[in-house]
Amino acid sequence: MESIKITSLQNPKIKAALKLWKRSERDASDTFLVEGYRELSRAHHAELKIETLFICRDLFLGSNEEKLIQEIASRGALILPCSSAVFQKLSYRDRPDGLIAVAKQLHLSLESLKPSKVPFYVVAEGIEKPGNLGTILRSSDAVGVDAVIVCDKCTDIHNPNVVRASVGTLFTLPVVEAEGEATFDWLKKQGMIIVAATPAAEREYTQIDLTQPVALAVGTEQYGLSKRWMEGADMQVKIPMLGVADSLNVAMATTLLLYEVIRQRRHG
Repeated sequence: MESIKITSLQNPKIKAALKLWKRSERDASDTFLVEGYRELSRAHHAELKIETLFICRDLFLGSNEEKLIQEIASRGALILPCSSAVFQKLSYRDRPDGLIAVAKQLHLSLESLKPSKVPFYVVAEGIEKPGNLGTILRSSDAVGVDAVIVCDKCTDIHNPNVVRASVGTLFTLPVVEAEGEATFDWLKKQGMIIVAATPAAEREYTQIDLTQPVALAVGTEQYGLSKRWMEGADMQVKIPMLGVADSLNVAMATTLLLYEVIRQRRHG
């Protein structure tokens, strides 16, 4: 059953949800916000635990929302209708679509990962911008990586803008948060070839064999990969830059590298 429509920002459920904009509050409550029909649909089908779903029918964009609401409610979520004014304060989008949920955080370990026959991982070290991390997740989902490992995080994977930029692919592939040293050791034990992306490399990314078990390591937008990954990598690769800029945005660079892996594995 749905509650009476919430019309006040002083409502305790609204106030608690608004706090989840802050990382400290997300960490303390072990919950986070998931907004949008596509994102919630993917979260629901991934069986993410949704505790509360705020809805505003005046803002719905399509005709499938009611079915999704019923499915989420059937798993025990509290459904809370809101006025348009209240919902727009809760939303972090310029054009909200009337669905935003409070869900339990995801916590996977390196040991929980189940590699494919020829494993393919992405290691994202110290990514600073939520939009870039979300885009890396989206590209990783598109090419079917075994997992994304977020090392020495600057941005946590539960940041609302990571969820948004990933378009819900945060829920469609394994995403692990781990320390860099532990990740490096784990990958080596798995027999992975570690490929570090850096503008300082001698070889271009199309000139190495990516058909073997591989972990692509990409680093911060400003400083690149740390010494541990640069020196410990089996190979270093670069993307050719023929203009004035000496590097690409980290999400764009990662996408190029990911699709080269797919190209080689499909066509040799």
